[in-house]
Amino acid sequence: MKRFWIIGSKKGKAIGLALCAVLFALRASAHAQQPRKIARIGLLANGSASSLASRVEAFRRQLGELGYIERQNIAIEYRYSNGKSNRLPEYAAELIRSKVDLIVAEGASAAHAAKNATNSIPIVIGHAADPVGTGLVTSLARPVGNVTGLSDFTLGVITKRLELLKEVVPTASRMAIMLNPSNPTNPLQLRDLQAMAPALGVTTVPFEVKNPDDVIVNLLSR
Repeated sequence: MKRFWIIGSKKGKAIGLALCAVLFALRASAHAQQPRKIARIGLLANGSASSLASRVEAFRRQLGELGYIERQNIAIEYRYSNGKSNRLPEYAAELIRSKVDLIVAEGASAAHAAKNATNSIPIVIGHAADPVGTGLVTSLARPVGNVTGLSDFTLGVITKRLELLKEVVPTASRMAIMLNPSNPTNPLQLRDLQAMAPALGVTTVPFEVKNPDDVIVNLLSR
Protein backbone atom coordinates (compact mmCIF):
# COMPACT_ATOMS: atom_id res chain seq x y z
CA MET A 1 0.00 0.00 0.00
CA LYS A 2 1.36 3.44 -0.87
CA ARG A 3 1.67 5.74 2.12
CA PHE A 4 1.68 9.49 2.67
CA TRP A 5 1.29 12.04 5.42
CA ILE A 6 -0.34 15.45 5.17
CA ILE A 7 0.55 17.55 8.19
CA GLY A 8 -1.50 20.42 9.60
CA SER A 9 -4.82 19.67 7.93
CA LYS A 10 -8.07 21.05 9.39
CA LYS A 11 -10.02 18.37 11.23
CA GLY A 12 -13.29 19.34 9.55
CA LYS A 13 -11.82 18.27 6.22
CA ALA A 14 -9.52 15.52 7.46
CA ILE A 15 -11.49 12.50 6.27
CA GLY A 16 -11.94 14.09 2.85
CA LEU A 17 -8.20 14.75 2.58
CA ALA A 18 -7.48 11.07 3.20
CA LEU A 19 -9.17 10.14 -0.09
CA CYS A 20 -5.91 9.68 -1.95
CA ALA A 21 -4.80 6.99 0.44
CA VAL A 22 -8.25 5.40 0.33
CA LEU A 23 -8.15 5.30 -3.47
CA PHE A 24 -4.69 3.75 -3.50
CA ALA A 25 -5.94 1.04 -1.18
CA LEU A 26 -9.13 0.50 -3.16
CA ARG A 27 -7.24 0.13 -6.41
CA ALA A 28 -4.74 -2.28 -4.88
CA SER A 29 -7.62 -4.32 -3.50
CA ALA A 30 -9.49 -4.29 -6.82
CA HIS A 31 -6.44 -5.54 -8.75
CA ALA A 32 -6.02 -8.39 -6.28
CA GLN A 33 -9.61 -9.58 -6.52
CA GLN A 34 -10.74 -12.05 -9.19
CA PRO A 35 -13.52 -11.73 -10.11
CA ARG A 36 -13.99 -8.07 -9.27
CA LYS A 37 -16.39 -7.33 -6.42
CA ILE A 38 -17.72 -4.23 -4.68
CA ALA A 39 -15.02 -2.79 -2.44
CA ARG A 40 -15.95 -2.53 1.24
CA ILE A 41 -14.76 0.34 3.45
CA GLY A 42 -14.99 0.21 7.22
CA LEU A 43 -15.31 3.60 8.94
CA LEU A 44 -14.31 3.46 12.60
CA ALA A 45 -14.80 6.55 14.79
CA ASN A 46 -14.74 7.41 18.47
CA GLY A 47 -17.40 10.10 18.03
CA SER A 48 -21.08 9.89 17.19
CA ALA A 49 -22.80 9.81 13.82
CA SER A 50 -24.25 13.28 14.45
CA SER A 51 -20.98 14.89 15.55
CA LEU A 52 -19.13 13.54 12.52
CA ALA A 53 -21.95 13.98 10.00
CA SER A 54 -20.31 16.82 8.07
CA ARG A 55 -16.98 14.99 7.76
CA VAL A 56 -18.59 11.75 6.66
CA GLU A 57 -20.74 13.61 4.14
CA ALA A 58 -17.62 15.28 2.72
CA PHE A 59 -15.97 11.86 2.52
CA ARG A 60 -18.90 10.34 0.63
CA ARG A 61 -19.31 13.37 -1.63
CA GLN A 62 -15.68 13.46 -2.70
CA LEU A 63 -15.61 9.71 -3.25
CA GLY A 64 -18.67 10.20 -5.47
CA GLU A 65 -16.94 12.92 -7.48
CA LEU A 66 -14.17 10.41 -8.19
CA GLY A 67 -16.63 7.77 -9.37
CA TYR A 68 -17.00 5.76 -6.16
CA ILE A 69 -20.72 5.65 -5.31
CA GLU A 70 -21.97 4.09 -2.10
CA ARG A 71 -24.21 1.06 -2.70
CA GLN A 72 -23.17 1.00 -6.36
CA ASN A 73 -19.46 0.22 -6.58
CA ILE A 74 -18.47 0.62 -2.92
CA ALA A 75 -20.06 -0.30 0.40
CA ILE A 76 -19.32 1.49 3.66
CA GLU A 77 -19.67 -0.12 7.08
CA TYR A 78 -20.04 2.49 9.86
CA ARG A 79 -18.99 1.95 13.47
CA TYR A 80 -19.32 4.82 15.97
CA SER A 81 -18.38 4.35 19.63
CA ASN A 82 -20.23 7.53 20.73
CA GLY A 83 -17.32 8.58 22.92
CA LYS A 84 -16.93 5.16 24.55
CA SER A 85 -13.43 4.39 23.37
CA ASN A 86 -13.41 1.03 25.18
CA ARG A 87 -15.86 -0.19 22.52
CA LEU A 88 -13.49 0.57 19.63
CA PRO A 89 -11.60 -2.76 19.73
CA GLU A 90 -14.93 -4.60 19.55
CA TYR A 91 -16.06 -2.52 16.57
CA ALA A 92 -12.70 -2.94 14.83
CA ALA A 93 -13.07 -6.71 15.19
CA GLU A 94 -16.59 -6.49 13.74
CA LEU A 95 -15.29 -4.66 10.68
CA ILE A 96 -12.62 -7.29 10.12
CA ARG A 97 -15.18 -10.09 10.42
CA SER A 98 -17.31 -8.32 7.83
CA LYS A 99 -14.33 -8.60 5.46
CA VAL A 100 -13.75 -4.92 4.73
CA ASP A 101 -11.00 -4.12 2.22
CA LEU A 102 -9.72 -1.15 4.19
CA ILE A 103 -10.49 0.80 7.37
CA VAL A 104 -10.78 4.58 7.65
CA ALA A 105 -10.06 5.49 11.28
CA GLU A 106 -11.18 8.85 12.62
CA GLY A 107 -8.80 9.88 15.40
CA ALA A 108 -5.91 8.25 17.23
CA SER A 109 -8.03 6.01 19.47
CA ALA A 110 -9.81 4.47 16.50
CA ALA A 111 -6.54 4.12 14.60
CA HIS A 112 -4.91 2.23 17.48
CA ALA A 113 -7.91 -0.07 17.82
CA ALA A 114 -7.75 -0.85 14.10
CA LYS A 115 -3.98 -1.36 14.13
CA ASN A 116 -4.21 -3.71 17.11
CA ALA A 117 -6.89 -5.71 15.30
CA THR A 118 -5.12 -6.24 11.97
CA ASN A 119 -1.68 -5.97 10.42
CA SER A 120 -2.82 -6.78 6.89
CA ILE A 121 -5.92 -4.69 6.10
CA PRO A 122 -4.91 -1.14 5.01
CA ILE A 123 -5.75 1.53 7.60
CA VAL A 124 -6.18 5.18 6.59
CA ILE A 125 -6.17 7.71 9.43
CA GLY A 126 -8.52 10.68 9.03
CA HIS A 127 -6.34 12.63 11.47
CA ALA A 128 -4.14 11.87 14.46
CA ALA A 129 -1.83 13.98 16.59
CA ASP A 130 1.75 12.70 16.71
CA PRO A 131 1.31 9.28 15.07
CA VAL A 132 5.01 8.58 15.66
CA GLY A 133 4.94 9.48 19.36
CA THR A 134 1.84 7.39 19.98
CA GLY A 135 3.28 4.38 18.18
CA LEU A 136 1.00 4.24 15.15
CA VAL A 137 3.97 4.45 12.75
CA THR A 138 7.73 4.42 13.11
CA SER A 139 8.27 7.48 10.94
CA LEU A 140 6.29 9.95 8.82
CA ALA A 141 8.66 9.54 5.88
CA ARG A 142 8.56 5.72 6.02
CA PRO A 143 5.49 4.60 7.98
CA VAL A 144 5.99 0.92 7.05
CA GLY A 145 3.22 -1.54 8.00
CA ASN A 146 -0.42 -1.12 6.98
CA VAL A 147 -1.09 2.37 8.38
CA THR A 148 -1.12 5.67 6.49
CA GLY A 149 -3.09 8.92 6.60
CA LEU A 150 -2.99 12.40 8.07
CA SER A 151 -1.13 13.98 10.96
CA ASP A 152 -2.12 17.30 12.50
CA PHE A 153 -0.49 19.85 14.79
CA THR A 154 -2.77 19.30 17.78
CA LEU A 155 0.11 18.14 19.94
CA GLY A 156 2.38 20.98 18.88
CA VAL A 157 -0.10 23.80 19.57
CA ILE A 158 -1.51 22.59 22.87
CA THR A 159 0.95 24.70 24.88
CA LYS A 160 0.02 27.78 22.83
CA ARG A 161 -3.57 27.33 23.98
CA LEU A 162 -2.37 27.47 27.58
CA GLU A 163 -0.47 30.67 26.84
CA LEU A 164 -3.54 32.24 25.26
CA LEU A 165 -5.69 31.33 28.27
CA LYS A 166 -3.15 33.01 30.54
CA GLU A 167 -3.27 36.13 28.39
CA VAL A 168 -7.06 36.20 28.58
CA VAL A 169 -7.05 35.71 32.38
CA PRO A 170 -3.66 37.00 33.63
CA THR A 171 -4.59 36.37 37.28
CA ALA A 172 -5.30 32.67 36.72
CA SER A 173 -3.06 30.43 38.82
CA ARG A 174 -4.86 27.07 38.53
CA MET A 175 -6.19 25.66 35.27
CA ALA A 176 -8.20 22.47 34.82
CA ILE A 177 -6.99 20.15 32.07
CA MET A 178 -9.59 17.68 30.84
CA LEU A 179 -8.16 14.59 29.21
CA ASN A 180 -9.27 11.14 28.17
CA PRO A 181 -6.59 8.68 29.37
CA SER A 182 -7.72 6.13 26.80
CA ASN A 183 -6.81 8.56 24.01
CA PRO A 184 -3.10 7.96 23.37
CA THR A 185 -2.42 11.60 22.48
CA ASN A 186 -3.93 13.08 25.64
CA PRO A 187 -1.18 11.97 28.06
CA LEU A 188 1.40 13.45 25.67
CA GLN A 189 -0.52 16.72 25.60
CA LEU A 190 -0.73 16.77 29.40
CA ARG A 191 3.02 16.20 29.64
CA ASP A 192 3.70 19.24 27.46
CA LEU A 193 1.21 21.39 29.36
CA GLN A 194 2.72 20.47 32.72
CA ALA A 195 6.19 21.31 31.41
CA MET A 196 5.04 24.73 30.21
CA ALA A 197 2.86 25.66 33.20
CA PRO A 198 5.60 26.74 35.70
CA ALA A 199 6.93 29.35 33.29
CA LEU A 200 3.45 30.87 33.16
CA GLY A 201 2.96 30.74 36.92
CA VAL A 202 0.14 28.24 36.52
CA THR A 203 -0.66 24.98 38.29
CA THR A 204 -2.42 22.43 36.10
CA VAL A 205 -5.17 20.26 37.57
CA PRO A 206 -5.84 17.16 35.40
CA PHE A 207 -9.40 15.80 35.12
CA GLU A 208 -9.93 12.39 33.56
CA VAL A 209 -12.97 12.51 31.29
CA LYS A 210 -14.02 9.36 29.43
CA ASN A 211 -17.61 10.40 28.75
CA PRO A 212 -19.81 13.52 29.18
CA ASP A 213 -21.02 12.41 32.62
CA ASP A 214 -17.45 12.56 33.94
CA VAL A 215 -17.38 16.32 33.32
CA ILE A 216 -20.26 16.86 35.75
CA VAL A 217 -18.82 14.45 38.33
CA ASN A 218 -15.46 16.19 38.32
CA LEU A 219 -16.99 19.65 38.63
CA LEU A 220 -19.15 18.63 41.57
CA SER A 221 -16.25 16.96 43.36
CA ARG A 222 -14.12 20.13 43.39
